[in-house]
Amino acid sequence: MRRNNRPAEGTEGPVYQCRLPLSSATSDLVSGLVRGHLKKIRSRWRKLPPGRIALIVLAVLRHDQRLSDIAGGNDVSASTVRRWLLEVIGLLAARAPRLDRALKKIARTGGVVVLLDGTLVRTRRRTGDANGPNYSGKHKAHGLLFLALTDERGNLVWISAAKPGRCSEITTARDNKITAHLREAGLGVLADLGFVGLDDNPDDPVIVTGRKATRGHPLTAAQKEANRLVSRERAANEHGFADLKNWRILTKVRMNARHATMLLRALLVLTNAEVQR
Repeated sequence: MRRNNRPAEGTEGPVYQCRLPLSSATSDLVSGLVRGHLKKIRSRWRKLPPGRIALIVLAVLRHDQRLSDIAGGNDVSASTVRRWLLEVIGLLAARAPRLDRALKKIARTGGVVVLLDGTLVRTRRRTGDANGPNYSGKHKAHGLLFLALTDERGNLVWISAAKPGRCSEITTARDNKITAHLREAGLGVLADLGFVGLDDNPDDPVIVTGRKATRGHPLTAAQKEANRLVSRERAANEHGFADLKNWRILTKVRMNARHATMLLRALLVLTNAEVQR
């Protein structure tokens, strides 16, 4: 998709093209949601038609365009673009699957295992004590922690709510009751060493992780080989995160935790519309 961004009438400035490497199906999805929303709220007029609104919002999400820049090129205000952005994010996030439904869907299609991992989405550093919990000592940066589940091929199936960057992955997993949901769906999960000890029933485990070496107890050759096998099977999980972070708005999030959660879930829907392995 291509879009000419022209200066407002009566002003001078260059004309440039911005290419969106997205399928027409993704654009149709977003424009259809906007069109349905306008009909639902009985809005009879917008500055631009739903197709143009969808294009502008996708440009902001994909390229992290400054709102004032893209607003000037489309003869609208930056506050209008921000309102459209939050509106579309909310519509898309409402389509993101809940954890229990996502796991049951995988079980119905014959899946037996999912992949679990966490990632830190960096945020703009703000002054004051309120931003202190967002500092991650592990990554030496401010951000919000998210957990994600993918299927065996690396397709994203679920994203957790945002947690402060200082939280650990295993605590976040416990807060989301991931182990209980896995047992209910009859699925297992492969995870990295950060989730060792998450399973509350070692006699009937649903979470498979590698083994950690301890002081005075190095790993045996068999345990090292088992770790390599788990890492190899978990590699597809990284593809899911890579697909998600192709949306450059995640380079440095400028939203609060509630809006950031909606943003990640909206991008999950868009990513699945673009990529299916």
